[in-house]
Amino acid sequence: MAEKTHQAYPLAPANGYTRSDGESLSEDELKRKKRIKCFAYIGIFIVFQIAVMTVFGLTVMKVKTPKVRLGTSTLRDFTSSTTAPSFSTTFNTQIRVKNTNWGPYKFDQGIVTFMYQGTPVGTVVVPKGKAGMRGTKKINVIVSLNTAALPSSSTLGSELSGGVLTLTSEAKLTGKVELMLIMKKKKSASMNCTIQIDVSGQTVKSLECK
Repeated sequence: MAEKTHQAYPLAPANGYTRSDGESLSEDELKRKKRIKCFAYIGIFIVFQIAVMTVFGLTVMKVKTPKVRLGTSTLRDFTSSTTAPSFSTTFNTQIRVKNTNWGPYKFDQGIVTFMYQGTPVGTVVVPKGKAGMRGTKKINVIVSLNTAALPSSSTLGSELSGGVLTLTSEAKLTGKVELMLIMKKKKSASMNCTIQIDVSGQTVKSLECK
């Protein structure tokens, strides 16, 4: 008797559809591309955050040294003598504390000294105060200048006769810059000004500060 041969056949899917190897690879490729795109977005986001933090650190969080300067200045009751070289006057000026930081600058009391060739001829106190964020604190002051403490000087007589008297002014303020309510950094503001006075006109001819 001839033996019956039984051949096995694969079962067909219940829905009657068989996925080809090509379609399977295509789906895997799509998933891979989605993962790559996702990682790319994450990388871009991280780079963006780093850039933002760098800019923030270089601008907002960078502490700059405040500046102190003399503003508009005038003279009153100016008198001088070339016989016994001397002068006296009332100097009206404005002290300006400029703060370019993204936080207030609180400074302690300081002193502005006016000099003739290094010898003090007058001083004025700068009261304790605060220059606001990216702002300028303006303080009006009046100081008496005279040569009472000045030793005999032929140079002073020459300047008075020449019509232009040159004085200098110095100041230093100490304080702290406060950022984001959490960081405080000590900063000192310094000033060095040259003042030229028109003797005959009894006015401030020029004022340069640095």
